Amino acid sequence: MDISALNHTCHEGRFLGVLGGMGPMAGASFMARLVALSNADCDQQHLPAILWSDPRIPGRSKGYAKLGPDPLPWMMHGVNRLVSMGAGAIAIPCNTAHLWYEQISAAVQVPVLHIVQAVIDDLRRQGIHQGCVGLMGTSATLRLGLYQRALEKNGYRWMMPTETEIADYCSASITLVGANRIAEALKPAAECVSILKSRGADVVVLGCTELPLALPHPIRPGLGIPIVDSIDALALAAMDWY
Repeated sequence: MDISALNHTCHEGRFLGVLGGMGPMAGASFMARLVALSNADCDQQHLPAILWSDPRIPGRSKGYAKLGPDPLPWMMHGVNRLVSMGAGAIAIPCNTAHLWYEQISAAVQVPVLHIVQAVIDDLRRQGIHQGCVGLMGTSATLRLGLYQRALEKNGYRWMMPTETEIADYCSASITLVGANRIAEALKPAAECVSILKSRGADVVVLGCTELPLALPHPIRPGLGIPIVDSIDALALAAMDWY
């Protein structure tokens, strides 16, 4: 057997590079959803991917506000390692990390999938082409307009919780997921969905990749409003790329 030829064959074809660890459970969940959402009939038809999970990456919200270490060098280290291994595209299952999207995408020669565009594509995939989008996420993601500009450009209106509600419901739920207290994260996340629905939201976007873990798929139909999940949206975008 020609081992060199076999090795060449094994390494042919593109694969997805996943910059994870922000947080660790969100990256792991993204990988699981890549499998769960696939229409593959066998192992070999699934999307090949490598997860670079580095939970040492400094906090994105504090980093962006210059209240903590800059996470960008850590993120670029992970992205560059994935590219050096042959990744054909990069997915980053962390919404707040996309505040550095322009710097990251400009520094590499492969496409970096944008989680906000993936969510907009998923809104359309679900038949939601207009209306008011309720946004949930970290304070930094919401305050800095990561979703708002893109939604307006695509013909949507939007609303978000108050700063107090972000702290009491979104941030509380995100923190609980990060601490592996996922069952406890459900109540504040569901309460925020209820508030947005009561104020006239037509759909709620889970714009932090911890929030889909707080609101597992089986309970979502009981919330009484369509939910767009940024982990699932990014996984579907990765499949479209592949």
